[in-house]
Amino acid sequence: MAETWLLADIGGTTTRLCLADPEGLRHDTLETRANDTAPDAMTLLARYLAARDTGVDAIAAGVAGPVRDGAAQLTNRDWHVDAKALAMSTGAVRVRLLNDLQVQGLALDDLPRSAITHLSGPAPAGDPDGPRLVLGLGTGCNIAVVHRMTGGLFVPPAEAGHSRLPHIPALAHLLTSGPAHVPVEHVLSGPGLARLHLALGAGTADTPAILAAAAARHPEALRTLEMFGLVLGHVAGDFALIHMATGGVLLIGGLARAIAPFLADTPFRETFGQKGPYAPIMRDIPVSLVTEDGAGLLGCHRALRQAPI
Repeated sequence: MAETWLLADIGGTTTRLCLADPEGLRHDTLETRANDTAPDAMTLLARYLAARDTGVDAIAAGVAGPVRDGAAQLTNRDWHVDAKALAMSTGAVRVRLLNDLQVQGLALDDLPRSAITHLSGPAPAGDPDGPRLVLGLGTGCNIAVVHRMTGGLFVPPAEAGHSRLPHIPALAHLLTSGPAHVPVEHVLSGPGLARLHLALGAGTADTPAILAAAAARHPEALRTLEMFGLVLGHVAGDFALIHMATGGVLLIGGLARAIAPFLADTPFRETFGQKGPYAPIMRDIPVSLVTEDGAGLLGCHRALRQAPI
């Protein structure tokens, strides 16, 4: 009898859940639940399993926060996830906790071609042997670097969204008028887009309103997205150069999908490539968009079927 696996992509705002077996996902069990409907991750997962009236043999969860010693603390929500507690409460023999961008990276080789849209740079792909960099934009911001290894994919954890925002003259006031440490996701995230809109003197508006105004060609909203593209180009270019991501940069997440239609009208690609003598290398790095909303679940599945590297 095939094992039953629970896959969970636990983000800052929502959690995607699905049952699976070693052969693949059981798509009829796929659900997305708002995190506000449960007091903690354990309760949310328990309610899902109770509704399905099933036990599980293994669990893989991508968590929007750092994973240390078998436990994870979400960065943008007061949730703690513990692998041993999950195993005890569910009877699962195996529990793997990974950062949510790690599972996004692990999904890359299992995505259909139709789930990846080319945005800029050479097409259709970069160096097939080079590392790929996944940059997630949503409630927060982070990266994952994907290496092809014998036996599968190796994706080390990262918390790049909390590295310091680079100095950009047009945003110098954000670095001098706020706290001593201004992280990348202070701007490059859903809340960050609204923060940027306010900082540029456009007033208070939430992210959906800014995007709707930009679609209607409202000048202030377009200016905000122009500046967002400029910052994203600087940051994505820095990360790509640091990791020599010659296999390409892939944007992923709800905000990435929302801003993608506007990027061509921003300085994104220009600032992405402004790396002095390394500009020729940067020109050869393609940037694409992952449009598959459930990519993290595919990565969770690979995390269980692939031996840890």
